[in-house]
Amino acid sequence: MQYRITAPKVVDTTVDLPASKSISNRALVVHALSGGEVMPENLSDCDDTEVIIRALRDMPPTINIKAAGTAMRFMTAYLASTDSGEHVLTGTERMCHRPIGHLVEALRRVGADISYAGEEGYPPLRIRGKKLDGGYVEMPGNISSQYISAMLIAGATMREGLTLHLTGNIVSRPYIDLTLCTMRDFGAQVEWTGPDTITVEAKNYRHTSYFIENDWSAASYWYEILAFSSEESILRLNGLTDGSRQGDSVTRYLFNLLGVKTTFAVKDKGVPTTVTLRHHHVRLPRLEFDFINQPDLSQTFVVTCAMMGIPFHFKGLNTLRIKETDRIEAMKKEMRKLGFIITSNADNDLIWDGTRCEPLPSPVIDTYEDHRMALAFAPAAALFPGLRINNPSVVTKSYPMYWNHLRAAGFVIEEEP
Repeated sequence: MQYRITAPKVVDTTVDLPASKSISNRALVVHALSGGEVMPENLSDCDDTEVIIRALRDMPPTINIKAAGTAMRFMTAYLASTDSGEHVLTGTERMCHRPIGHLVEALRRVGADISYAGEEGYPPLRIRGKKLDGGYVEMPGNISSQYISAMLIAGATMREGLTLHLTGNIVSRPYIDLTLCTMRDFGAQVEWTGPDTITVEAKNYRHTSYFIENDWSAASYWYEILAFSSEESILRLNGLTDGSRQGDSVTRYLFNLLGVKTTFAVKDKGVPTTVTLRHHHVRLPRLEFDFINQPDLSQTFVVTCAMMGIPFHFKGLNTLRIKETDRIEAMKKEMRKLGFIITSNADNDLIWDGTRCEPLPSPVIDTYEDHRMALAFAPAAALFPGLRINNPSVVTKSYPMYWNHLRAAGFVIEEEP
């Protein structure tokens, strides 16, 4: 299936953003470990969260988490650290080619019984659950933060607790901090006890009511839309928190540099509220930023900056190679279709120096089974009327209502075979 998208010149709408997938997935697993009966409120309705809900509810002998990377990492630790019997954990073909060896080895060092049902270092996994010993473990800090978060969440259930030492550079630190905050909300005692060491005390999680704020990652696409629309446009985004623990809340600061002003409705700090977006007359001539803590925002800013004619140099993108697709290569290929020559270097930086090429006369964006490709490229229809996007249903992985919300904002979206 393919969508043909035409953007309105003026946007004036209010959007009920989806709940944070990152918080939802953490809260679900911690809630399950607490033994609580009342589910967290305002859970995300995306595919990645749904597979965790079903897995925890049904616990079948073979658990298929499909394309959900977070679910694969978190469920590996959950199944290994609980007396849940024996399970095979698997996913899509792409998921079975995404590495998980660092997490498996770390769990084995604290007593986990995990074996590979296929290729060494990759899913599917055969897991026999039991209470783990815990203790001191080292993990590389420059791997996916989901491996680290999975270990930490399980750490509170281990007999000796967990001391996790991270070696080398630490990437996506805000996601690790988000995990620590969620654990504390459920009664865990967990702290950074050094610049690269986290200590989790052996203490059971407690049952508690829990409300999940809306998603700053989803908000980034609406900032992008506002950046491309006329100066008369105004957007209102519901359910965002000033001072959010989500790393992607840096969206508001980066877009301020690109001419989008954020105003929060007056409410207590930390309470979800409505954010209003308007244009203001500030724009950087060039943007350099290290996305080591917010890699999921990189696609949004590659598209935004190029479309606005703002050269960029984006760093900290190594983990993009092992996402739903190789996002480095996917972005270079799809941006060329729109006339932008994006390059990368040995450090996996993405760079645009302003070099252009002839865009395709009727560009069609491939999404590579990657939700953020569709989410980030759709707003570009403001500059490429009739832009086509293949396999648009991939957005259900994180933002199922995205196309409906675009239509409500005045976008014309035509389905083509």
